[in-house]
Amino acid sequence: MFTEETLGHVRKGRKEWDKEVQETFRQKPERKERFSTVSDLEIKRIYTPEDIKGLDFARDIGYPGMFPFTRGCQPTMYRGREWTMRMFSGLGSAEDTNKRWHLLLREGETGLSTAFDFPTLMGYDTDSPRALGECGKCGVAIDTLRDLQILTDRIPLDSVTTSMTINPPASILWAMYLVVAEKCGVSWDKIGGTIQNDMLKEFIAQKTFMLPPEPSVKLISDTIEFGTKYVPTWNTVSISGYHIREAGSTAVQELAFTLADGIAYVQDVIERKKLDVDSFAPRLSFFFNSHLDFFEEIAKFRAARRMWAKIMKDKFKAKDPRSWWMRFHTQTAGCSLTAQQPYNNVVRTATEALAAVLGGTQSLHTNSLDETLALPSESAAMIALRTQQIICDEIGVTDTIDPLAGSYFVESLTNQIEEEAWEYINKIDDLGGMIVAIDKGFPQMEIAKAAYHYQRQIDKGEKVLVGVNKYVVEEEAPPEILKISDELGKEQIGRLNEVKRTRDNRSVIRKLNDLRAASKTDKNLMPYVIEVVREYGTEQEICDVWREVFGEYRDPGFY
Repeated sequence: MFTEETLGHVRKGRKEWDKEVQETFRQKPERKERFSTVSDLEIKRIYTPEDIKGLDFARDIGYPGMFPFTRGCQPTMYRGREWTMRMFSGLGSAEDTNKRWHLLLREGETGLSTAFDFPTLMGYDTDSPRALGECGKCGVAIDTLRDLQILTDRIPLDSVTTSMTINPPASILWAMYLVVAEKCGVSWDKIGGTIQNDMLKEFIAQKTFMLPPEPSVKLISDTIEFGTKYVPTWNTVSISGYHIREAGSTAVQELAFTLADGIAYVQDVIERKKLDVDSFAPRLSFFFNSHLDFFEEIAKFRAARRMWAKIMKDKFKAKDPRSWWMRFHTQTAGCSLTAQQPYNNVVRTATEALAAVLGGTQSLHTNSLDETLALPSESAAMIALRTQQIICDEIGVTDTIDPLAGSYFVESLTNQIEEEAWEYINKIDDLGGMIVAIDKGFPQMEIAKAAYHYQRQIDKGEKVLVGVNKYVVEEEAPPEILKISDELGKEQIGRLNEVKRTRDNRSVIRKLNDLRAASKTDKNLMPYVIEVVREYGTEQEICDVWREVFGEYRDPGFY
């Protein structure tokens, strides 16, 4: 990047500057002895060309749309098309969420996103004793195909993409979506969207479990194979660092463990399904957190693209440049929101969203100011959506591509994050891969230590959370929050019972038996799941077959 002569001038100038300002520092000390990112990476007083002297423009930065994709996957980035604005929506009944979807689409949202309630996430129907009191409380309740038909009512499935945040029963919810599309006359090659479908990060961080790791990964490979053959524009896995970060990881850990999960999935599909990497890799997608530290997050996103391009090109020998792309969705950090002074969350979300945009995200969800208290209200969701629209249309940051490229600080931080992430990935490889590392509790313990360290910094005032440990005021009444009635559960059970009463129960039993037999083989299980769903078999009926065949997972706990 710089000649030795230039670096010599920089070193000489730095010495003169240090000498000049030392007296200033003695008379007026800096605010803190040590400055660091949210992840506690130390930040120098000033950055110069010396900090990126080994940087090679073509190798490390390059051009958008070209390897190593540090500056973005698409050549024109937001000058050609803005990111997908995808607000996280899932509340109460299917009717409630459908209403929210239509509101957001009318107001300019460009992609749909669904949160599911806890029974749905865990593979239980609303009438299960384990679901008591949980219907619709943290997302929408989906028991059968009938619920998904209501959820998608009047939604143009051939022109709007839908993201579904679902993991253990992801293949079941996806099967429902495919059958709904069929019934609407939309062919599978015309629908687009994403199922999260990332179980490895569940074992590491989010902890919604159903099956042990091996059959869980098998089901994921089944969806990847099925999507590759029959649903070519669907992302059948969203390899997710978001929940790893929400569990308390550093930015480096989020990046490293997410990429290690991605490596594990690619390896499994190649070995188990014998697919050529270029046949499925272009449809892999990722999901990251955008946390409070503005520059650290931008550097993380840029490092992520560069690392994944190297992994796909060098490790897996992918030849299609689209296989080298890391396409990712970003959500602002839920864990950064505070119940204290909740309107401060609007500012936090705005800066986190701006970091995601400057980092080159393809899709973005902005959290609502009240999400630390409840599911987002309509008014709070509108403010969050308008935040994205202001960033997109008003402030000029989308007019040029990767405007922070070449920044001494950003490029140095990008390199540092990449180097430390590689150290984690190499450690995981030495342990025998991500599944072995999870069994040993390695990523879980690393995250726990990082979370404890950050909380200690908050407690000691080394890191500031406005309204929590600094600028604390007597609390006013919280904003009006959305409340989900307990009566919803009774209504949902009524609909479920009606479906069971009117469906062909003999056919459902036959299809479930077919699924049970297939589950004891190495067959792809997606066709069998689709057949059960077509007959209005319930989510739990399918999951109970798998719990019977594969067993249930219990978190061993690591301390």
